[in-house]
Amino acid sequence: MASPSAPPLSATPRTVLGRSRERARTDRADLYAVLDAGLVCHLGVVARGVPMVVPTGYGRIGDTLYLHGSTGATSLRAGGDGGEVCVTVTHLDGIVLARSAFHHSVNYRSAMVYGTPRLVTDPDEHLAGLRAITEQLAPGQWDAVRPPTRKELAATAVLALSLAEASVKIRQGPPVDDEEDYGLPIWAGVLPLRTTWGEPEPDPALTADLPVPGHIASRNITIG
Repeated sequence: MASPSAPPLSATPRTVLGRSRERARTDRADLYAVLDAGLVCHLGVVARGVPMVVPTGYGRIGDTLYLHGSTGATSLRAGGDGGEVCVTVTHLDGIVLARSAFHHSVNYRSAMVYGTPRLVTDPDEHLAGLRAITEQLAPGQWDAVRPPTRKELAATAVLALSLAEASVKIRQGPPVDDEEDYGLPIWAGVLPLRTTWGEPEPDPALTADLPVPGHIASRNITIG
């Protein structure tokens, strides 16, 4: 959560909304909430002069976002070479069905972060970043499994991206139609979208009849 002294979200030419400005959020707690509810982000980089957007795992520690991948990954190399990147996280919460085709929309929560990431070289921060990424996907898992070996750590790159320049945009609620369309005999409303976890599926290669760990078995809440 954001501390009482946390600064509001930045207002830069890249983060000020040009359209639907009423959907902007300036509270840093909203940024944390969108990021913390996600499982995958999209990392946008320019590699060899060509733009590319890559889905990847991430984790947050305070005002720093950590991204990881193979040391040979093109996106990670491009991001760690001093170039600017853009990271986005989006939650689709529902389809907004209006009386007119023009006013159809979606309910969503989204965050966009700009900045120049740095390649994490400090061993302690490298390990902390990997832990944050693992815990983002599966809370409680880091302490339940074998820690990474030196060889595995050497093969995994971690980027650290400051959350100093970020924007949050949220739309919730019913459709907004033209005044003259409200009397039309057409159903309008919201079709909510929710993602839930299924039953854990044991690996067929398990060598013992092991119970599902509590931190996995209890994770049956709606995602996001």
